[in-house]
Amino acid sequence: MSNNIDLKRGLDIPITGTAAQKTKKVVKPDVVAVKPTDFRGLLPRLLVREGDKVLAGSPVLADKKSPEILFTSPVSGTVTEIVRGEKRKLLEVRIKADESQEYVDFGSRKVAGMSTGEIKEVLLKSGLWPAFIQRPYGIIADPEIRPKAIFVSAFTTAPLAASTEYAFRDEMNYIQTAVDAISKLTDGGVHVSLNSSNYSGTPFHKLENVTFHVFSGKHPAGNVGVQIHHISPIRKGETVWTVSPLMLAAIGKLFVTGKYDMSRLVAVTGPEADDPCYVQGIAGMQMDSIADFRKDKGAEVRFISGDVLTGSNTGEHGFLGFYDNQVTLIEEGNKFEMLGWAKPVRSSLFSFSHTYFSWLTPNKKYNMDTNLHGGPRAFVMSDVYGKVLPMDIYPVYLVKACLAGDIDKMEKFGIYEVLEEDLALCEYVCPSKIEIQSILSDGIDLMMKEMA
Repeated sequence: MSNNIDLKRGLDIPITGTAAQKTKKVVKPDVVAVKPTDFRGLLPRLLVREGDKVLAGSPVLADKKSPEILFTSPVSGTVTEIVRGEKRKLLEVRIKADESQEYVDFGSRKVAGMSTGEIKEVLLKSGLWPAFIQRPYGIIADPEIRPKAIFVSAFTTAPLAASTEYAFRDEMNYIQTAVDAISKLTDGGVHVSLNSSNYSGTPFHKLENVTFHVFSGKHPAGNVGVQIHHISPIRKGETVWTVSPLMLAAIGKLFVTGKYDMSRLVAVTGPEADDPCYVQGIAGMQMDSIADFRKDKGAEVRFISGDVLTGSNTGEHGFLGFYDNQVTLIEEGNKFEMLGWAKPVRSSLFSFSHTYFSWLTPNKKYNMDTNLHGGPRAFVMSDVYGKVLPMDIYPVYLVKACLAGDIDKMEKFGIYEVLEEDLALCEYVCPSKIEIQSILSDGIDLMMKEMA
């Protein structure tokens, strides 16, 4: 059974560099990193020291607040470096990978005969419990909570995002196993959202033991937060979990093979990517391993783990995020431009507000860079956010409530329903160049502190 939801608002950003559906390289990482910064609200406790030997699946970190939640190594090898930042904040645990990989054996299991407690125990011990993101707030799910429902977005509309059909074409059996397992963690069932444009063409529509929802529309139609808003909005006191197809595949491999296998197809995308395509990689792999895809070796290029709207700027020597299967290469926009935004004709730039003539060529793709084309200015009242956000909330008032630290108004205007990715387009089209995602992040952190 499914229902059809047509979203009228949104924006598909016309950026060049979509990955062709071919796998060009198998990455054998020399060094990988486990990064506590990938997980919101985590207070990490280090379980290893430099020089320690680990297997793929060996515990590396634990959560101080919930010690049963472990974070494990994606490879077997030797811990070479513990990277810390200001005030000795733990940033990375770097592991030099062995030539031949060895895995902790968690045991192959039939999920049909497992209890809820047994499934939780395996996921916690293996390091795959962080696959579940709890809303509100976007934190790692609390193992003691039974959520209202679990939601999965089986498609993505983010700029240049990896194709779910291609990336998981050989892993649907694993994903079905994962669905069967996680359905025992909730009474509300597993809800899977599909794209109406290829509903019958995606292998996800053959999943069993799920409730389907079909969405149509531009980005952010593929965001699970937007989908939850239209399926079952989150009210105060309610909790839902989300999990991505990428994490479902890893969970399925765990139960079928008994291994903590974080390998994945990674889309190398963006205007600065030479022959954008897919590589066979692994969580935490170093960006150096895909540096040969860089188009212009002389240009200053930003390496982003994720998409251009919500990804992390890791730098060329950074590492792929735990939840990411996309890398975007985009030129740094630090070049001087005569007359700037006042230039009368700028055919090479895209404008949502019809400031330029890009609206006359709706199918054109643009070689975008990171230039903001202006600086921050007064936060003006505008309806521009509402044109790209298909949710019945008031984003301007929500952002202002976050700036003011007004918890009552933040609740009133929808703080429980959104994460940074849901308002990323609002930041992109903002005429005031306001860093909306950063402001919303601060608001969520305040809510977590005050409502704990």
